[in-house]
Amino acid sequence: MKPTLVILAAGMGSRYGGLKQIDGVGPNEEPIIEYAIYDAIRAGFGKIVFVIRKDIEAAFKEKFAGKLDGKVEVAYVFQEKDSFVPAGVATDYREKPWGTAHAMLVAAPEVHEPFAVINADDHYGAEAFQTIHRFLTQDCTPTRHAMVGYVLHNTLSDHGTVNRGVAATEDGYLSGIVERLKIGHRNGSVSFLDDDATPHELSVNSVVSMNFWGFHPDILRQTEELFHEFVHATAGQPKTEFLIPEVVDHLIRTGQARVSLLTSDERWYGVTYQEDKPLVMAAFKELLAKGVYPHDLWS
Repeated sequence: MKPTLVILAAGMGSRYGGLKQIDGVGPNEEPIIEYAIYDAIRAGFGKIVFVIRKDIEAAFKEKFAGKLDGKVEVAYVFQEKDSFVPAGVATDYREKPWGTAHAMLVAAPEVHEPFAVINADDHYGAEAFQTIHRFLTQDCTPTRHAMVGYVLHNTLSDHGTVNRGVAATEDGYLSGIVERLKIGHRNGSVSFLDDDATPHELSVNSVVSMNFWGFHPDILRQTEELFHEFVHATAGQPKTEFLIPEVVDHLIRTGQARVSLLTSDERWYGVTYQEDKPLVMAAFKELLAKGVYPHDLWS
């Protein structure tokens, strides 16, 4: 059975100022997500699950109308703030849905085989899709998952701060992962900010999560259990987020899973800020010139 690719595309894009998930960066207005799908199909994935919001459904379906027919199975699921919330629990205090682990959970009805998870607005590179495909088809088990990690200095934005899960490793496996917020260049070094806005330096060679994961579908049951606990524990807090790195870290610490670290030296490209777009467009222009991608992806 071919693995599935779950694409997290329900974000608000508040820092970008628009629907960055399908904003064109290629010569025919292809968004980053389209190159990821192309890489995934070439690697051997058999299904794409888009996690989106209901209010952007029409725009998404228009962007991909006809392009993927006959090439891969496609499904859409909707992440809203009441999705998978336990019965009787109020969500009116929430400003938006619950974060990346919640988004992954929303895809559960469409996922029945080992699957990968990516962000819609990040470019990971063809080699990374081939690597995670090998893992999902050869090594994935109910207690063994994987993360494709990237070197921190290859994942920073020149136009603002980013959030990254910083990995700790032991013998090729994750031993833990800690979400660090507002990572950026400050006073000649790279640092993150703690809750008191105090900067703490990070090594530019740290391995970080770009939300590129390979999971056995059993993790979705565990994620739902943890999500229900999280919802009750954070009731009344409008901005708390239920994140994939935190779910993974919990499963590692409690001995419920081992997570292989599959590293990539590829340069990350993404559109966190509107100012990132010209650099990403230039990067794809270079990739096309090198023959990494054809001018027309689907011809």
